[in-house]
Amino acid sequence: MRTKLKLLFIVTLMLLGLAVATIINVSLNFREYSVKSALEKAEMAAKTVEDGLTAHMVNGIMDKREYFLEQISKNDNIKSLWLARSNHIIKQYGEGFNSETARDAIDKEVLKTGKSIKKIEETTNKINLRVTMPYKAITTGNANCLKCHDVKRGDTLGVISMEFDITDMRNTGFITILKILGINLIFIVVVLLLINYYVTPYMKLFEDLQEGIQKAYSGDFTHTFTTKIKGEAGKAVEQLNTLFMKMQEAFGEIRVNLATFVTERAASCNDPLFEAKQVINELSDIYKFKKTIELDENKNIIYKRIIEVLKSKFNIERFSFYEIDTKHSTRKLIYATHDDLKDICNTKHIDADSQKCRACRTNSDVISTDFNDLCYACCSNNIHYLCHPFQINDEASLLISMTTYDPNEIARLTSYMPSISNYLEAAKPVIESNILMDKLHDTSLRDGMTNLYNRRFLENFIDKIMSQIQRSEETYHVMMLDVDFFKMVNDTYGHDIGDKVIVDLANVLRNNIREADLAIRYGGEEFLVMLHNSTDEGALRVASNIHKDFGKLRFDVGNGESLHKTISIGISKFPKDGDSIWKCIKYADTALYQAKNTGRNKIVEFEDHMFDKDEY
Repeated sequence: MRTKLKLLFIVTLMLLGLAVATIINVSLNFREYSVKSALEKAEMAAKTVEDGLTAHMVNGIMDKREYFLEQISKNDNIKSLWLARSNHIIKQYGEGFNSETARDAIDKEVLKTGKSIKKIEETTNKINLRVTMPYKAITTGNANCLKCHDVKRGDTLGVISMEFDITDMRNTGFITILKILGINLIFIVVVLLLINYYVTPYMKLFEDLQEGIQKAYSGDFTHTFTTKIKGEAGKAVEQLNTLFMKMQEAFGEIRVNLATFVTERAASCNDPLFEAKQVINELSDIYKFKKTIELDENKNIIYKRIIEVLKSKFNIERFSFYEIDTKHSTRKLIYATHDDLKDICNTKHIDADSQKCRACRTNSDVISTDFNDLCYACCSNNIHYLCHPFQINDEASLLISMTTYDPNEIARLTSYMPSISNYLEAAKPVIESNILMDKLHDTSLRDGMTNLYNRRFLENFIDKIMSQIQRSEETYHVMMLDVDFFKMVNDTYGHDIGDKVIVDLANVLRNNIREADLAIRYGGEEFLVMLHNSTDEGALRVASNIHKDFGKLRFDVGNGESLHKTISIGISKFPKDGDSIWKCIKYADTALYQAKNTGRNKIVEFEDHMFDKDEY
């Protein structure tokens, strides 16, 4: 509607401008025409007077000229007419009738110069035209003025002055202009009515198009366009309705399908088409990310990929990345962008018990701006944080802890959460598969009864351990343990009691070694313990504690009886005794053999005389 009014207003101004220009042009031309017409009449009247006076002079009836002039002045709207003689004529014949002398400055000017003067005097009520023309001496034919006048040829004999009332011409022009103005106004009204009649349907269609397109920006293509216009415009409306119907069906399916690939975004865009483009771009990036991590060797490389995405794609400058063992409620730091982030939480307690972390316990985002001191585990008072947990399966989760000193930054980080979740969701099955494979691989490397590493683990990883030892110049004490007279237990009390002895010995080993040490069920009742970077005194102390703790155990064999068992231990030192772990294992086994042959239930350290190294 506003567009139509603007159009009508512009057309009206243009037509009015045209009308004004026409009226001004007509007015100027009419005035020029009126003045020109009056001048032509004045010249004709002056010529008539001139010819008449000449005729009177030739015929010798100059004394009769007054009647002639009176008759002339009654015609052609001549208001007044008079003659003025020159000084030559006055000297020769006198002033003439009614004092035919110069009446004003115009008469004098024309008598002096011999040139005509035409002057218009206009007031609000009247318009007068004054014409003063010279009467000059001529010598043509019978009209030889020199015969009667003592003058030269071309001298001014006198002037003829006339005044015309041309007010009627102005009034006629004014009426004409009013008629033209009326005709123009009628024309303008007719044009506006025609424009309104023909343009209104197009304006309504245009407004309808605007409304439909505005809805389409919001993802609503249900608008139906209507118009009374026939022909090509009507066909275009039908085609547009068909297009919108198809768009509604297609776009609705696209949005539903996109929603199945990515989690809901934090804030929808006002332009769903642009939002769909962003989602498709994100899906493309996530697809590339997923195809990449599917070929990665292990989960640690996948974690590196996620960390790189957080840095490069989302521009997160400060964050920590944790792996949560949900089954055992432990937390492990995988990566931190800054060293100070390691101390923001009460790390020692939370790593040992992840349930003390609010995000892990609630499995929901923890945002510091939601409430003062929201998470009591945070040790910093001037930092803002957003902790985002993500569950992989029942046994494992991830935790991304983002921090900043700017509270406004939290809003930006929060807006990234849906997209970050999309990446984690894409990585979830791959990480879960890697965890399962690690678990299966770990199971194949562990003894099913004691859950200690088995001999296969040692065979698979001994080369890796050796490479690390050589690079860092580390040392190991290798202990080989064996239950004394174990075969008798199985033979006498059965394998159930024998298994109990094996399991309890494994528990004794676990309780007496450090996390950096290794306890391995080497085979049957034989166990291998590798003490990392231990001293000789420390190794003997550990061996003594194991020997003593196991000796305290009593095994119920039924009928109120209990069984007491002992162990023998052999110890070797790497690299003092041998230049490889395998040699030291052999030497520890030799020391164990020495312990068994010398009475059992003892600890024996390897010595060179026990084994011929040259033969090995």
